[in-house]
Amino acid sequence: LGDVYKRQYQRRVHGESRLSASKMTARLRATRKHRGNVTHGHGRVGKHRKHPGGRGAAGGLHHLRTNFMKYHPDYFGKVGSRHFHTKNNAHYRPSINIDRLWSLVSETTRQKYAAGKQDKAPVIDVTKAGYFKLLGRGRLPKIPIVVKARFFSKTAERRIKAIGGACVLSD
Repeated sequence: LGDVYKRQYQRRVHGESRLSASKMTARLRATRKHRGNVTHGHGRVGKHRKHPGGRGAAGGLHHLRTNFMKYHPDYFGKVGSRHFHTKNNAHYRPSINIDRLWSLVSETTRQKYAAGKQDKAPVIDVTKAGYFKLLGRGRLPKIPIVVKARFFSKTAERRIKAIGGACVLSD
């Protein structure tokens, strides 16, 4: 009974074709028909050798050049200029839009300033949240805020100042 369940599991997981291919009877194989034939259908002149043209993409510039030029014209060669010692930190500038600005502070803080009982504006430092640049997509509630960031887009700066806020450049 265990073998039956095992076969059912193999059929379910690997599919019927893989199971039947591995269990194919020897009498149905093509090699049975080729018995008595010296070359087994692979010819006397060309012969059935392992890798006559080389493995993989070997010979792309030599004996397989026509195929590579026809079907893979840009396979060989270089494009662009080289940049020695690239410093990716100089270009690291994760950004956030102003519509997500209030998500950086807690909900209780937002409600406290939305009520208008505070005489000071809240300070939101986006660099502490891991962002360097503030972009201007979205709308802001009419609560004056002070935003600290390394970079501001023109739109973000305009929209923050429109609600009475301030943009402070930080290091």
